[in-house]
Amino acid sequence: MRRWGAAAFVAASLVGGVLLPAVPAAAVHGAVPGDFNGDGYRDAVLPAPGANVSGKEAAGAVVVLYGSASGLSTSRRKTITQNTAGVPGVSEAYDRFGAATATADLNRDGYADLVVGTPYEDTSKGTDSGAVTVLWGSRSGLTSGTDLPSPSSAPSHYGEDIAALGLGAGAKTRIAVSGLDALVYFSGPFTKSGSFGSAVYNGDTASTQSVALGDFDGNAVPDPASATVGLSGLSGGSVFANPGYGNELRGNGRIVASGDINGDGYADLVAGDPDDPEKAGVDGAPGGRVLVWYGSKQGIRTDATPVQITQNTAGVPGTSEKGDAFGAALAVADLNRDGLADIVVGSPYEGLAKSRAGQVTVVPGRRSGALGTGSYAFSQDTAGVPDASETDDFFGTTVSVGDVDKDGRPELFVGAAGENNSTGAVWVFPGGSTGPTAKGSRVITAKAVGLTQTYGTLLGGDGLLWVI
Repeated sequence: MRRWGAAAFVAASLVGGVLLPAVPAAAVHGAVPGDFNGDGYRDAVLPAPGANVSGKEAAGAVVVLYGSASGLSTSRRKTITQNTAGVPGVSEAYDRFGAATATADLNRDGYADLVVGTPYEDTSKGTDSGAVTVLWGSRSGLTSGTDLPSPSSAPSHYGEDIAALGLGAGAKTRIAVSGLDALVYFSGPFTKSGSFGSAVYNGDTASTQSVALGDFDGNAVPDPASATVGLSGLSGGSVFANPGYGNELRGNGRIVASGDINGDGYADLVAGDPDDPEKAGVDGAPGGRVLVWYGSKQGIRTDATPVQITQNTAGVPGTSEKGDAFGAALAVADLNRDGLADIVVGSPYEGLAKSRAGQVTVVPGRRSGALGTGSYAFSQDTAGVPDASETDDFFGTTVSVGDVDKDGRPELFVGAAGENNSTGAVWVFPGGSTGPTAKGSRVITAKAVGLTQTYGTLLGGDGLLWVI
């Protein structure tokens, strides 16, 4: 597939059998909503890694929209950059602050905290070494931050992807960070002064592109999972539930996420493998696929055969077509409140009325039986959804889930990086009795939140577009 890659990359190097793309690289995940100001309503996070700041092109910004009983209002917002008081660093051209974000109450004070990646930050450790910042929640919202430094002496694109998960005090709260040199994960306790319990630098899984955290073995401690950049000759990279050489899972992918899909009390690992196979029958699936490995008391076994979901799977809308990029974005969350996590899948290259307009598919969790039954999809052509599909909108570039109006029905957020000359946009689908609905959905553009540049803002994030 690699449409963008052919134009954007001019060089690559081979490290440990893994093909490393030259910059720009992917910015994989966006944060779920979190209650940053403690008013009882979760606040939405809209990254804009391409935003210009004080004349610095693509320095990057994050827009927080405050939740309320009536939902989100673009007038109730805060835009945060590295020039914002209390935030470490200074906005510089092409830093891409906000390229990846994650949410958790790290210091367990009742306020959600926001972790922000700036993978192109130049530091004393080198060009594009990257940086990760924790913005601390408080009664006044996100007003202060501290750096979360990599233990590496020579990090590369540190902060390309981030996951955060709090399951309890101390080491039961963790942050995982990807970089081209290693996977790094931090354990609590975390404090507003910037201290943390411990850090693990895992150079065995260099070229890490995506990270996730999940309790795969039921011991109430978050376990790291990861996917590397694409392997030469394969559709995606290696996927790990226990990151380290020799622990590669069967199957491959570009992006990972976790959640309890079958309701057995163990988190399951999901990987998106959006690229078409380079060699038919070796790996991958035409049009892209999603793989699921189920957790257990023993965690996720390296010899387990994953469940594969494509658009040709029974019950899944559409048809697998070459170049759809099914699996380019992932979120795992309980959308219909049945106690089972559902899989939200982005297909940003899906062709509808227009080429590469994009689509998002929801695959409901199931206690038994084959995944796929009851799946449904949204696009800009769905009745009730504002705007309309256009060529290269890339609807489904990013996806996330969270309840911002405290009605117990989580909203679905869908980013489209190509919308409006790549200034980007985010659609909000309100939660309904059986899941998100198109009725009452709305679109939030970059201009609507005060980001007025005419191209390249990338509101909602650019996901995997640079590498698929």
